Amino acid sequence: MQPKVKAAVLASGSGSNLQAILDELHGDPEIPLEVVLVLSDVNSAYALTRAAAAGVPTQVVRPRDHATREEFDREVAAVLDQHGADLVILAGFMRVFRAEFVRRYAGRIVNIHPALLPSFPGAHGIRDAFDYGVKVTGVTVHFVDEGVDTGPVIAQCAVAVDPDESLASLEAKIHAVEHEIYPETIRAVAEGRVTVA
Repeated sequence: MQPKVKAAVLASGSGSNLQAILDELHGDPEIPLEVVLVLSDVNSAYALTRAAAAGVPTQVVRPRDHATREEFDREVAAVLDQHGADLVILAGFMRVFRAEFVRRYAGRIVNIHPALLPSFPGAHGIRDAFDYGVKVTGVTVHFVDEGVDTGPVIAQCAVAVDPDESLASLEAKIHAVEHEIYPETIRAVAEGRVTVA
């Protein structure tokens, strides 16, 4: 059996994608991945509560405690290294890392985005696609590079936008797909079935 990949999940909010990862991957002896840390930039993030319930160590690194974005990035990296993280999973983490951090973990940072990249990058992918009036949107899992939502795509799943769709109903559909595709894709990465060429 291959050794476990040690994963750190970074989340800023409720942590619903984190919960899907914990439910599908963490603690399963057949899956070569173990969540060793959940890190947030927000003290009140519910993701921390989810992690604690699963017995996963947590840490908060707040941007306001650091003079520069680079200092914040270095502190996050130090915490990841303390926990021996092999894989960095962004799950609703609302910070963009600088180039030095991304290079340090090149090919080992994955992110999920609620649109079919390269369309509708940025923090409001669902709303932007909805406001544009697309008939199909979706979910993208990608490796993180030095741009914003520009890294190599690992997996995508299309989601149809119904004629009577509301923004709230589209968000619910997108999130349901995220909770399926993200754990599946992370497992493929952990098993070595996906790499950056």
